Amino acid sequence: MVLSEPYWDHHIPLPKLGLLHSRLDLSPDTPLSNIWKNDFWGSNLSSNSSHKSYRPLTVLTFRINYLLAGGLHPIGFHALNVALHCVISVLMIDVFAILIGGLVHDGRGAKLNLSPKASFLAALFFAAHPVHTESVSRVGRRDSAGRLCLVNNLRLQCSISQCSLMLHEIYITRPVEKKASRSWCASHRWALQSAVAINSYRTLALACHGCVRAGKSLPMLRYLLFNQVAGIVGRADLLCALFFQLSFLVYCKAFQGGDKKFSVLWIFGSILLCAVAMLCKEQGITVLGVNAAYDILMVCNLNIYELAHRLLSRRKSADIVNYNYYYSLNAWLLLCPWWLCFDWSMGCVPLIKSATDWRIVWPLLLWCCLMGLVYQALCSQDSNKRRVGFVIAERVLYLSSAGYCLILAYAVGYCSCHWKKHKRLLRAATLTLLCVNVARSAQRSQQWRSEQSLFTSALSVCPLNAKVHYNVGKNLADKGNQSAAVKYYREAVRLHPKYVHAMNNLGNILKERNELKEAEELLSAAVHIQPDFAAAWMNLGIVQNSLKKFDEAEQSYWNAIRFRKKYPDCYYNLGRLYADLNRSIDALNAWRNATMLKPDHSLAWNNMPLFPAVWRMARFPDRSRLFKRVSQAGNLAQAELIGKEALKILPKDHTIMFSLANVLGKQEKYKESEGFFLNALKINPNIASCHGNLAVLYHRWGKLDLAKRHYELSLRLDPSAPGTKENYNMLKRKLEQRQRTVG
Repeated sequence: MVLSEPYWDHHIPLPKLGLLHSRLDLSPDTPLSNIWKNDFWGSNLSSNSSHKSYRPLTVLTFRINYLLAGGLHPIGFHALNVALHCVISVLMIDVFAILIGGLVHDGRGAKLNLSPKASFLAALFFAAHPVHTESVSRVGRRDSAGRLCLVNNLRLQCSISQCSLMLHEIYITRPVEKKASRSWCASHRWALQSAVAINSYRTLALACHGCVRAGKSLPMLRYLLFNQVAGIVGRADLLCALFFQLSFLVYCKAFQGGDKKFSVLWIFGSILLCAVAMLCKEQGITVLGVNAAYDILMVCNLNIYELAHRLLSRRKSADIVNYNYYYSLNAWLLLCPWWLCFDWSMGCVPLIKSATDWRIVWPLLLWCCLMGLVYQALCSQDSNKRRVGFVIAERVLYLSSAGYCLILAYAVGYCSCHWKKHKRLLRAATLTLLCVNVARSAQRSQQWRSEQSLFTSALSVCPLNAKVHYNVGKNLADKGNQSAAVKYYREAVRLHPKYVHAMNNLGNILKERNELKEAEELLSAAVHIQPDFAAAWMNLGIVQNSLKKFDEAEQSYWNAIRFRKKYPDCYYNLGRLYADLNRSIDALNAWRNATMLKPDHSLAWNNMPLFPAVWRMARFPDRSRLFKRVSQAGNLAQAELIGKEALKILPKDHTIMFSLANVLGKQEKYKESEGFFLNALKINPNIASCHGNLAVLYHRWGKLDLAKRHYELSLRLDPSAPGTKENYNMLKRKLEQRQRTVG
């Protein structure tokens, strides 16, 4: 009688995304203190591979989502994003009211909103802007979360009817007198001035932020962190915007009673909220610049247009030359502090009054030096090697778009004051703009309903973006359409010849299609471009092992472990290599390392040589002799202990139950073996090998009717199961012989 033995595929599938870091900070088992030590992507801040984006409060909200939802369910994450956007949109009314109408209080100290309808219109423009779709919708995958993406759009559509009535009352129905018109335009001068200043400041700050993080571009491997969650970066922008607004409003609260009642406590609260915004996303610090601009423009009542006009109209060319000469003198004092004086006034520095004065050379020399430094910074060879975090990202425009919405509302108000004959046209244009924004938001939300629609929509926008083709290819590969995936991966590599992640995934597919030579070339090129790409080294080792290049495969595995110390999958594959070379002790040590680093590594537990040497028996020509040797050496008893140890860690793993049942059956512990077989079949009833081996167990145990039943189930699931037909025919002969004996 032949025992049907299981055959294991010892190679794990090549990772689709190379360095795949799961966000361990979300798990309740992870200490809460980890969020203060790790970056936004779960890597330790001190690590060289860290993204250096420190957003612990944002991660804390993810952890709360995780606890409330009981796991990574996109609906809860997206619902909170929608709620945050609603709160931010409402707070925008107060922010715009201050920027448009100024900070005015009544006799009791209560703040007055001098432009409630204009501020509401600006806030509505902000709420309905399509560029916010990424920040609000960027949590979730597939239809469940995609349907929630439309919640915000439905809310905005309901607001349009209310806005139309208000617009009709503000700009169309209510008569506007000349005096009121002048007053409205005068008060809104601050709105335009503030919007330009704030928008310019934030744009410059974001650009500087991108430059500071040179070389820290976010690889696509972290773009898809979970199987259930497509992306979670937008939450950081929402939280940052919320506390940004609160910090600004609290800062304005400090001036509630005028200069005489200036409150240091409110200023401290504003700074504290600024710190909270920074802990949500780094750009939160820009609120300090906005507060300073508000202080100068609104509190100090500085008119920058008038100031610039006075400076430019009064200053003569001679004054400009002399000021630049003073700058050159200051620069010289820094370079050569020998010519020093306790007082430089009262004609100490004679003025330059003519172009023939030789001292005019010094301002020219100063500006030549400055221009040379700028050229060196922007045009040198080193500057070409620097990369910023991103070129364009819609989410970073989330808060910056407030300035645009403020200018747009100002333009509508200005036109309503000066184009009285075209009020109906103005109302129609405004409502049309809102409807178009809402429709575009709904369309964009629809694209976020699935990875396929999201990635495919980017092909028409950015056809030269290698990452777009990479994402489309990966999505197709995940769905099993490898032929189409290869096409997009090849296009990604063509557009970006150094795109190592595309090379890695393409090499994976080629390996599965048994095109090993090309797979080896791609993976070798990937590790040559990025020598610390641990996943590519491991995958290269798998391909080299398949090509029987064992020495090179071993070196590739060790390179992967060198660049990533805690790499259980690589230890597992290394053990598989040693098993192929009959280096049993080395294989055991490698698999032990895999289970120590990852206790629930099922494949490592199943493939340990002492647990239960089943796969070796499947290859050994004389199974009975090998089984005798294993039994005499006591390996089956050790295999039983290892199997039960593995089940303590992985109590629901049917593959471990199956292997342990085989070991117990070989030791003639039929009752215990039967229990593990049946438990494995409860978890997965469609395992042909499990039915076949359970039939063998019953066959040996003498329960022939049960053996016949499970042989038939095994053959029904897999008619070509090795050894099952022979065993079944043997059983039928035995049953026929028993019937003849009874007869």
